Amino acid sequence: MNNRKKKNQNSFKSTIFFKIIISALVILMFLCGVYVYKMYNRVFQPNVVLTTKHSKYLYIPTGSNFNDLKELLYKNNIILNLNTFEWLAEKKNYVNNVKPGRYFIKNQMSNNELINLLRSGEQTPLNLIFNNIRTEQELAQKISFQIEADSTDILRLLNDKEFLSKYHFTQQTIMSMFIPNTYEFYWNTSATQFFDRMYNEYLKFWNDKRIKKAEQIGLTPLEVSTLASIVEEETNKNSEKKRLAGVYINRLRKGMRLQADPTVIFAIGDFSIKRVLKKQLKFDSPYNTYKYKGLPPGVICIPSISSLNAALNYEKHSYLYFCASADFSGHHVFSKSLRQHNNNARKYQRALNRSRIMK
Repeated sequence: MNNRKKKNQNSFKSTIFFKIIISALVILMFLCGVYVYKMYNRVFQPNVVLTTKHSKYLYIPTGSNFNDLKELLYKNNIILNLNTFEWLAEKKNYVNNVKPGRYFIKNQMSNNELINLLRSGEQTPLNLIFNNIRTEQELAQKISFQIEADSTDILRLLNDKEFLSKYHFTQQTIMSMFIPNTYEFYWNTSATQFFDRMYNEYLKFWNDKRIKKAEQIGLTPLEVSTLASIVEEETNKNSEKKRLAGVYINRLRKGMRLQADPTVIFAIGDFSIKRVLKKQLKFDSPYNTYKYKGLPPGVICIPSISSLNAALNYEKHSYLYFCASADFSGHHVFSKSLRQHNNNARKYQRALNRSRIMK
């Protein structure tokens, strides 16, 4: 009887122990499941929640650290749970490896996807565009709106004689280095890197073929750019540019002053002028082609490629004069004699008077 009782007690104990083990294993498995679920959520569940767009760009400035990045994510409302992002960033050693740039962020990205993108430094390039620029200030502002380089840094370099000398330009000629076009850039491009790239593009544009054409005309590439800038300011009609360039080439070869109104406007620095007055023609500046013979010392705007090509491939003719058409169409009338030109000019002046355009 005692033996049976002992057996029953041992069996009961074994059953209890087994149940405890099973319960412990179940609890452990449950805890493991919860842990795995939490880990999965931290790593793979969507944590980028963009409320207004399906995607956006994140701009990380040069010199940013991880705290700066967290502030950017918070301000831009990109991350739903910043704690899980920070946890994984530490695990993947991104905290000490923040890379500047412009990154394309998609809605519903996970922490893992976002961190892998940012840690890789695989930023999305942008298309940098500049045209219709007259002054250094305009260039600096337009570029700084598109890439990280600051406008003050660009302006400083545009006036740094020693810096410009490595590109073989001066303060008067440097604007010729910039060829208007669409260029692919990374956002975190510095001012110096921008200049380096533009110099390489300048060398590509001025290939052997174009340099030979300039030599045949009797001009240097810089002089072609200056002539093209005057053509650019005279008309926005590409169909007329070669003819206009031909007029100026004819005047240069005859030793005549170019007498280009846009050079006077540039010299004065007032681009609101619509009608150049006689007193303004006397403004003393090497850029005033009414006062000084030959080409100005530099461009009066950054000429477009169409104007550069028009100067290189100017139309051969006998015209020495041109005047804006009195119908304000933007076209010009051309003449070979001063008498004919004066007649055309009077028609245009009367049209300006009728329209009350006095300055």
